[in-house]
Amino acid sequence: QVQLAESGGGLVQAGGSLRLACAASGGTWSLETTGWFRQAPGKEREFVAAISMDGVFIDYADSVKGRFTISRADAENAVYLQMNSLKSGDSAVYYCASRLTGVSVRSEQYAYWGRGTQVTVSS
Repeated sequence: QVQLAESGGGLVQAGGSLRLACAASGGTWSLETTGWFRQAPGKEREFVAAISMDGVFIDYADSVKGRFTISRADAENAVYLQMNSLKSGDSAVYYCASRLTGVSVRSEQYAYWGRGTQVTVSS
């Protein structure tokens, strides 16, 4: 069974940057697509970005295109989310998740989830 753990969240001023990390262990993680989702208070969980097992297929939500970059380092069993030009609207708990098949924007299609890391952007 795949286990995921997020880190790197924190408090940052608008316009600043953060780099989130998703550390994976167990199961078949190296064969899995990994995605980032976020959930703000009172809002539904939303897709942020995802990367296929081989790093070839990548997708971003329109709201983060050009500002966020997803990458994976299989030797480190990790996926990263570099977040630049942060806005107050990016404040949320960020989760990483994985699934055995291809990139998807639908959270219900991801089988394994981490516990999340809080990102707060002050204006």
